Amino acid sequence: MRWTLKSKPEKEKVLKLQNELQIDEIIATLLIQRGIETYEQAKTFFRPSLNDLHNPYLMKDMDKAVARIETAIKKGEYILVFGDYDVDGTTAVSLVASYLRSYYPNVATYIPDRYDEGYGISYKGIDFAEDNQFSLIIALDCGIKSIDHIEYANNKNIDFIICDHHRPGDELPNAVAVLDPKRTDCSYPYDELCGCGVGFKLIQALAEKRNQTIENLIPYLDLVATAIAADIVPITGENRVLAKFGLEVINANPRPGIKALIQNVKKKVLTITDVVFIIAPRINAAGRIKHGNEAVALLTEYNLDQAEIFASEIERHNSNRKELDKQITVEALLQIETNNEKENFSTVVYQEDWHKGVIGIVASRLTETYYRPTIVFTKSGDKLAASARSVKDFDIYNALETCAEYLEQFGGHMYAAGMTLKEEKYLAFKEAFEKTVEESIHPDLLIPEIAVDAEINFKDINPKLIRLLNQFEPFGPQNMAPVFITKNIKDTGYAKPLGQNDEHLKLFVKQKDSEGFAAIGFGLGNKLERVTNQNPFEAVYCIDENEFNGNVTVQLRLKDLKN
Repeated sequence: MRWTLKSKPEKEKVLKLQNELQIDEIIATLLIQRGIETYEQAKTFFRPSLNDLHNPYLMKDMDKAVARIETAIKKGEYILVFGDYDVDGTTAVSLVASYLRSYYPNVATYIPDRYDEGYGISYKGIDFAEDNQFSLIIALDCGIKSIDHIEYANNKNIDFIICDHHRPGDELPNAVAVLDPKRTDCSYPYDELCGCGVGFKLIQALAEKRNQTIENLIPYLDLVATAIAADIVPITGENRVLAKFGLEVINANPRPGIKALIQNVKKKVLTITDVVFIIAPRINAAGRIKHGNEAVALLTEYNLDQAEIFASEIERHNSNRKELDKQITVEALLQIETNNEKENFSTVVYQEDWHKGVIGIVASRLTETYYRPTIVFTKSGDKLAASARSVKDFDIYNALETCAEYLEQFGGHMYAAGMTLKEEKYLAFKEAFEKTVEESIHPDLLIPEIAVDAEINFKDINPKLIRLLNQFEPFGPQNMAPVFITKNIKDTGYAKPLGQNDEHLKLFVKQKDSEGFAAIGFGLGNKLERVTNQNPFEAVYCIDENEFNGNVTVQLRLKDLKN
C-alpha cells in the first residue's frame, strides 16, 4: 500500500476557519481539504437542508419534459417508465412510476432483460410500447447515446423523455426532452447526479406544477439515497443533501420493500456503507440472476406482507449470485496465473460460460487482487459482452474510447463501463487495451493508495472531535471518512488474529501516556508479528464508535500499519 499524506492547507486559512467556527485545527484542516473554507460553506456542510436543492427547471429541457407529461395526462395517454436493470435504473423507475401513479393510473414500467436485450433502451422495449399503445416513454439511467433507438420510436409515433447522467456523445438523440446535467449545453449547477437523481429532479419539477413542496417528496428519498450509494457518485452538493435525508427515511420510515430487505439487520442506524453492502447487492441480484422487474415489484409494493415475499425471493437470488461470483473469480484468477499475465498493466479475461450477471462483480474482485484496470468478458448471443472496472485516478472510459474501433458499443464512467464486441476481435482488442493502459497509466496508479488526511496523536482523540467527525457523514466519494496517521504506537499485549483463517487483526494500542484504544485491522492478520513484543509501529486508520449493550466505545479501524 502507498500512503499519501494530503498537503496541509495554508495556515492563514486554517486559523481563519478555526476562529469563525470555534473548532480545533484538525477539524478546520479536514474541512478545507473538502473545499469548505467559509462559515456559510461549513453551515451548509454540517446542516444540509432540502432548501439547498437547486430549482429543477435550471436543467436543460426540463420545461419540455414536464409539458409533455402534462399533455399525456390530459389526453389520457399510456406512459411507460423504462430503466436499466441495476440499482440506479430500478430505483429510478420505481421512483418516477410510483410518483406518477400517485395521481395518474395509466403508468407501467419496463426493465430490459439483461441477457435478451442487454443494457439501455432496446428495440424490443419500443415494440412492447407500440403493441400496448404507449405513446410516451420516460427512459431513466440510459438513453443518452440511443440515437437509432429514438429514431426507431419516432417512426412509430412514440415520444421519448430521456433522463440520464452518462456522458453524451457528439450527437444527442432526437427525443422530446433530454435531461442530462452532463450535456455541454446544460448549465445546471450540479452535474454529479445519478440516474435516479435526475429522475428525482423530474418529479420535483412535476411536483412544483401541482403546488407540492419538497416535503411531499421526502418519502421517495429512500430510493434516491440507495441509488446514490450504489452508483458510487460523489457525496457532495445535492447528492449529499439527498443522501442525508434519504438515509433518515431508510432508518425511520422506509417503503415496505426496503423495510423487508433490512428487517433482519441488527444495526440500529444504517449508514451509506450499509446501503452499499446490504441493500444494493440484493436489489442488483434480481437483474443479475433473474429479472430487474422483480426489484421494481419489490420497491413499488405498498403491502409489507407481499414485500416480504418479494424480498425472500430476492434473498435467494443474492445467495446464488454470491456462489457464482466466488466460482467465476477463482476461474478468472487461475486463467491469469496460467497465462502468466500478473505483470500486465491491465487485466482482460474471457470465458464463454461465465454468468453475465456477475462479471461486473468479478471485475471488481480482480481489480482488488491485482490493482489493474480490469475487463471481464463472457459470451452473450453471437457477441461478447464485458464489464470494466478501474483503479483510482485512471479513466477507463477514455481508454476504451481509444480502442473504439474494436468495439460494437460501449458506455459508462471513469471507473466502470460496459461493452460488446465480435468474438473475432477479442484478441486484437485485448492487445490494444493493454497497449493503451501501458502508455497512459502512471506507475504509481498501479499501487493501491491510502490517502491520509492528517497526522494526529492519540491525545487529540476526544469526545468533541468524534462528535464533529460524525457530522461529516454521510461519507462517500469526495467526502470519505477521514483517515489519520499516528506514529510511535505500541500494542499493550492483547494483539491476536481473528477470522476463520486468521486474516484479521485485533489489538489494543497506546501512544506514550495517552489513553489506549481498541483497534481492528481487517485483512491485516499477516502483520501480527510487526506489533508483538512491544514493537513500535505507525498506523493509518479511521475512528469508529462501537455500541455494545448500550455502551459506546471508540475503536480504531486500521487500514494499514508498518514499523
